[in-house]
Amino acid sequence: MNSDTFIQIAQKSLRVTLGATAAFVETLQDSQQREANLAKLKTELSQLANEWEVKGESAEREARSFVDSLINQASSRVSQPSDASSRTVATIASPVTPADVQQDLQELTEQIAALRSELEKLRAQDS
Repeated sequence: MNSDTFIQIAQKSLRVTLGATAAFVETLQDSQQREANLAKLKTELSQLANEWEVKGESAEREARSFVDSLINQASSRVSQPSDASSRTVATIASPVTPADVQQDLQELTEQIAALRSELEKLRAQDS
């Protein structure tokens, strides 16, 4: 396998994953969007993967821009030392997940499982 081909496949996979994640987050936030996306799951998967790749490419650019801006801010702070840089603050991070988001996630997982099962039955019927 050509290394350029591998890189392209890896990049496409990353973009598809980012796009699917962005679509999933949008689905969690909007019930109408959720119904539309569930209907889309019944369409051809390759078409959906292409849409996710485009959305992932956009998300990748946004993330890259965000990280670059953070790096620029950090480097400008390092170049301008202050009294605050000598102090250390310890914090403990804990995930915060609202119950309704967790419930929505569970419902979507169940709906996806049902759709997958239905899709497998339809494929079995076509065979």
